[in-house]
Amino acid sequence: MTMRNMTSSGTASSRGIAAIVGVGPNLGRSIARKFAHEGYTIAILARDLERLSRLAEEIAREKMSQVFAIRIDCSDTKSVREAFESVLSLGFVEVLVYNAYYQPLPNNCWNPISFQHLTLDTFQKSLAVSSLGAFHCAQRVVPAMVRRGKGTILFTGFSASLNGITGYSQLSVGICVESFSTMLS
Repeated sequence: MTMRNMTSSGTASSRGIAAIVGVGPNLGRSIARKFAHEGYTIAILARDLERLSRLAEEIAREKMSQVFAIRIDCSDTKSVREAFESVLSLGFVEVLVYNAYYQPLPNNCWNPISFQHLTLDTFQKSLAVSSLGAFHCAQRVVPAMVRRGKGTILFTGFSASLNGITGYSQLSVGICVESFSTMLS
């Protein structure tokens, strides 16, 4: 099973679904909490369903809202399709926040990787997550947004693609997402 429902004693939202892709303990969690506070039903998506389920329970309890934890691997088209089948089964996605990125975590910590030591596999995985994943997720929600004449898509975390950060070359591939988001508007 790729989806878990964490329901508080709150009722279903009349505002629609806010789908947050790339939820971890920091920014993604904060974004999900904000939209829950605003009255949305929340779908949080990330690779680690166990960790995501704990975050979903926490948000549902704090914000008295419905929160669904859904596993997704943004580098895998099939995973994105299956995850968004689950998301769309919940109702109309009024907000999509794409906060996913790929950063290999040697020894479970953020360590810069010099360009000379950056592997092709790491760069390709980062490209797949930051650019292709964003494309596939947006493609899943845009048709309904266009039909209804409303909806919001937000892309976060791409400052490295604009300014560059020494040791994080693989994060720079998000530059096409900036142009992509402009094209969608």
